[in-house]
Amino acid sequence: MTQTWRIDTAEQTLVLAARDARLAQVVYWGPALAADTDLNMLAQASALDVAAGMLDDHPELSICPEASQSFPGQVGLVVFDATGAQIHPKFRYACEDQDGAALRLSYTDETHGLTYTATFEACCDTNIIVAQASLTAQTPVRLHWLAAPVMPASQAATHMIDYAGRWCGEFQEVKTSWTAGIRLRENPTGRTGHEHFPALVVPELEGTYARGGAHAFHYGWSGGHRMIAEELPDGRRQVQFGAATGIEKTADTSFQTAPLYLTYSEKGINGCAVAFQRHARKHIVTFPDPDRPRPVHYNCWEAVYFDHNLPELQEIATRAAALGAERFVLDDGWFGTRDDDTRALSEWTVDARKYPDGLTPLIDHIHAQGMSFGIWFEPEMINPVSTVYDAHPEWALGDRDQILGRNQMVLNMALPEVRGFLFDRIAAILRAYDVDYIKWDHNRVLPQPDAAQTRGTYQLLDQLRAEFPHVEIESCASGGGRIDFGILQRTQRVWLSDSNDALERARIQHGASMFLPASVTGSHVGPRHCHTSGRVHSMAFRGWIAAQRHMGFEMDPRELTDEEAKTLTEITVWWKAERAWLMQADILRLDRLDPSILAEMHLAQDAQTFVVFANKIDSSKQILPRPLRLTGLDADALYHITLENRDEQSHLSRGPAVLKLHDVTLSGQYLMHHGLNLPWSFPNQTWVIKGLRQS
Repeated sequence: MTQTWRIDTAEQTLVLAARDARLAQVVYWGPALAADTDLNMLAQASALDVAAGMLDDHPELSICPEASQSFPGQVGLVVFDATGAQIHPKFRYACEDQDGAALRLSYTDETHGLTYTATFEACCDTNIIVAQASLTAQTPVRLHWLAAPVMPASQAATHMIDYAGRWCGEFQEVKTSWTAGIRLRENPTGRTGHEHFPALVVPELEGTYARGGAHAFHYGWSGGHRMIAEELPDGRRQVQFGAATGIEKTADTSFQTAPLYLTYSEKGINGCAVAFQRHARKHIVTFPDPDRPRPVHYNCWEAVYFDHNLPELQEIATRAAALGAERFVLDDGWFGTRDDDTRALSEWTVDARKYPDGLTPLIDHIHAQGMSFGIWFEPEMINPVSTVYDAHPEWALGDRDQILGRNQMVLNMALPEVRGFLFDRIAAILRAYDVDYIKWDHNRVLPQPDAAQTRGTYQLLDQLRAEFPHVEIESCASGGGRIDFGILQRTQRVWLSDSNDALERARIQHGASMFLPASVTGSHVGPRHCHTSGRVHSMAFRGWIAAQRHMGFEMDPRELTDEEAKTLTEITVWWKAERAWLMQADILRLDRLDPSILAEMHLAQDAQTFVVFANKIDSSKQILPRPLRLTGLDADALYHITLENRDEQSHLSRGPAVLKLHDVTLSGQYLMHHGLNLPWSFPNQTWVIKGLRQS
């Protein structure tokens, strides 16, 4: 007996099939199939031959591959009974429930008292399929590994793309060729991590950003994950995602993976990126006031650090507002006796030495400048030198002699008394002052990974959001150390990186656009002399890089020359004029004919408007930059093209490049096939090109 099921969006179809009541396996995942496709015939067509010297049948590459079926690769479940003996389940079909776009399949192993359930839900408006797995047991068991529903990887792919990184260098693409064996990436740090973003992209037949087929995966969990991309000896390939192994510390009767977000596109890697960006905007992030324009952000960290002085902060606020800022965020240093990073973390009461009248005088001044007020917390952390640690050393996670991170330890968020204490302290600030924004930081890894830590943080965030629904929250973890759809269900902005170096930012933002829309991605104009890299960049370059995402400033505005202030103000005015559509646009990365150009095209939802940001990150190998091919346009339509920052051209650019001289009108076919000839420029400059559809 063969069972079949299908899940559809407008652009993709996922077909599952099962024989003899065994676990289902994915037999098709690709472009949308006709509604009348014979699924039984498709299941038959997917059957593989058997060669000599093998088992008499192929163990299924099922949604949870089983050791009991002699599966020749990594299995989808590793679980132990109360005595420590490993269980090798043999699941059989129990029941199903399919309601439109949602499918639920349940399987039982009566011998061991286990039930495995897989769910699939199609989000047709974003071209995302959300898959999740759960395990229940009649008696407590110890879980070592549970994969979200396991997916096959295309045998038409030559390579895969995943994401590495470091502090101030997040979202670095890593291309790895498919070969026999396994690529395993595991992040045991207890947070999403700079090092291993939980995602994988599998382009087919050397597909590019703009062309070819591609599958993509993102695991929406903030507590460390494991990724397996494996080619079996017979050539089949599988992809597994789940929480990092061994992070469930106690025996239990119920476990569940985080959601695994899946998508397939025939429009290149960009098609997958658009699906993730739209899904984040429509189904993951919930803004306190969705109709409020994204405010230009000012953060005082790199202006004052811990040296808080009310008159200076008021002067900085005045200058920031004059530049166009609409929100002022007071960063670390406002509480306890916090004069450096060695003390007071976890106290969360206003420092009366720095603010003898509380925060009200500063907030009143900020409001008088037309800005709203935000404030920094790092709730999950504690300094050993603090009144809270003196009273409750047992609240710290791990041993007392552990290696500290930035002079701090981690609070045990699994403890209700810790969450209660933090809620009360944070709520007291939010009730006492007019706060519309929290920068929520997480500056060190866990001493021991524990899923309960992440669940506890989720609970605290959920409680605060329920009590203070008007407050927006930013996820920061030494920059981009905790970014994923799990944390974004509870926050509305991410601090993508602690690096305000515009050149590094261009690269980081480019990689992150695979998953993150501009509206949630904070990007700030940093100091002239970058504090994290030592580089010096022009204000124009710094400003245009920040304008490619949710724009902000993070420098001392008192350092600006009149010319720098004028340039920044003009770019900010431009961003405000465009943000209504720009923050809802699809970010399409452009294929790089010239490796010196890192370019993105932000295409409005109605496809009538676009902006290209062409970032010159290096010198071209040849004399002139190669043409820049656009994407996602109507080939038959005409587009009016304007170089928005024409006045930034170099005096060494002497030729008749038409964009330097005047606007042009060109067809979508020309723009996508030939592309635009850019003016010559030095490295570390951005050309901003706006297009309006004419017909």
